[in-house]
Amino acid sequence: MSVVAPVSVIIVNFNGGSLLRRCLETLGDQTVSPQEILIVDNGSTDGSLTGIEDLPVVAFGRVRIVVPGSNLGFAAANNLAAREVATPWIATLNPDAFPEPEWLAELMGATRRHPGTAMFGSTQLDAADAQRLDGAGDVYHASGLVWRGHHGAPVDSLPPEREVFAPCAAAALYRRDAFLDAGGFDESFFCYCEDVDLGFRLRLLGHNCIQVAGARVHHVGSAITGRRSAFATYHSTRNRIWMFVKNMPAALLVPLLPVHAVLNALLLLRALLLGEAGAMLRGLRDALGGMGDVLASRRIVQARRVVSVTGLANRMDWSIGGLLGRRSRTRLPASTAVPSADLQPAHPSPTR
Repeated sequence: MSVVAPVSVIIVNFNGGSLLRRCLETLGDQTVSPQEILIVDNGSTDGSLTGIEDLPVVAFGRVRIVVPGSNLGFAAANNLAAREVATPWIATLNPDAFPEPEWLAELMGATRRHPGTAMFGSTQLDAADAQRLDGAGDVYHASGLVWRGHHGAPVDSLPPEREVFAPCAAAALYRRDAFLDAGGFDESFFCYCEDVDLGFRLRLLGHNCIQVAGARVHHVGSAITGRRSAFATYHSTRNRIWMFVKNMPAALLVPLLPVHAVLNALLLLRALLLGEAGAMLRGLRDALGGMGDVLASRRIVQARRVVSVTGLANRMDWSIGGLLGRRSRTRLPASTAVPSADLQPAHPSPTR
């Protein structure tokens, strides 16, 4: 008998090709099954959906496909799916992320160990080298720079279960009510930094994030958009600035704004030396051009803040060494385990 968890897995696909098929195959091998898998296809033109109906996980009826008719972006497509499902938990999963069989069981187990937590992250292994980490939770530096903790580090350096600033949405679990209450991903971001931005806003609302060491996925990483493409550079530049201005409390924003400006100047200098300045300059231009809407959003976000400035600051990385070395920043979780009965027997799955 398979076990079904009260969670919907959301996959946003855009020209995922064979990656989507492999992702669905690994979901079909989960020891704990999601109640539903919802694929939002963002106007793919590569035939990504062709032939997936013969996969057991699809044929069994646990997969639903939503076709908006255009490319909504990662943020809006996930929000659409979150509104469509009814489960108390939602898991976001990239089509280039391939979960190990215990992935969902490990995440759901963590919800019982940490009952007050609204965000959970997965261990991302490099799909090309399973002995190397692709990431283990997102780090937010006080300067406004963000990065994936432990990116490129050997697997044996992975810390045990810890609190991190935010999960990487390539493979993350959110409590649906908290996700919706925070407004979901910021759709103006389109993609890039939207997961850290959501994590930031959830933290302002008093929520924490646990990085679950045993919840493992093999992640290709930027397989569709390109790791250092002009598309990625533009969106990450623009969204990094918007996230900083929108979310940082005034007591931190005022003293840190010059630091953030210097950071962006140094990143621009680096881009000039690498011949990649064009996309970053466009990102800087549009970040400033959209600042009116960002400031309007800021007023709403800051009015709802319940966490103390000190409590938020303690979750950030403030060190020069952390900034230069892109190190990880983790904390021992404060939550304790309580019994839960959120798993229930289901009909036998043909994938077993």
